[in-house]
Amino acid sequence: MTVFPILQDKVAIVTGAAMGMGAATAKLFAEAKAKVIVADFNDEKGQAVADAITAAGNEATFVHVDISKSTDVQHLVDTTVKTYGELNIAINNAALAPDQAPVDQFDESYWDRLMSVDLKGTALCLKYELQTMIKQGKGGSIVNISSVSGFRPQPNNMVYVAAKHGVRGMTKVAALENGKHNIRVNSLAPGAIDTPMLHQSLAETGQDPQQVADALSELGRFGDPREIAQGSLFLASDMASYVTGTTLAVDAGFTNM
Repeated sequence: MTVFPILQDKVAIVTGAAMGMGAATAKLFAEAKAKVIVADFNDEKGQAVADAITAAGNEATFVHVDISKSTDVQHLVDTTVKTYGELNIAINNAALAPDQAPVDQFDESYWDRLMSVDLKGTALCLKYELQTMIKQGKGGSIVNISSVSGFRPQPNNMVYVAAKHGVRGMTKVAALENGKHNIRVNSLAPGAIDTPMLHQSLAETGQDPQQVADALSELGRFGDPREIAQGSLFLASDMASYVTGTTLAVDAGFTNM
């Protein structure tokens, strides 16, 4: 499918960009002619995504980041500005896999780790991205990746559900505060997407993939990571210039049926 250069001259950060939805988003944004910072803690896979983008004739740079660490996030944003001159778009996608335990048996150590990435990490990204965009005075667009779990509870993953509800909440606060700076902040809620994280979860729980797809999708299939990237592209671009503080569900009807 042809991708129009709707992000021409824009600079975009994509976190969690080494695989899955993040990698698909980084590649699609590059096709739309953004200069892309591929951000992840997995150096080998993250660099491979950046190399694939540049091999296709587009611009990308890999930056190592652990978004749970404030110094890492500051370095990410500073490096973006030093490399490409400014920051216009951020897709805060990095997250850990859902937990697999009922509430009365949840793992406290995993609570701390998941919350440090999925919730605190997203908040840290917002903090430093917004500081830079406000200082630049040119507006901007930020998309936080939530989940259908941010709308509907799922059994055996209270920690992930709580974090993704939190992502939607912080998105609304950031949108409320920053409209005056012409900075739009939205979130996107993927459904069941065909990623390594999903297949790992299915393997651990012994579930049948087609049965899960039938239960979670009115289309009877898992989504493709690029379909999520397309949703982020819409929200990040000027096509959504009057959209802020909302969550776009890309979930084959799961949250609305």
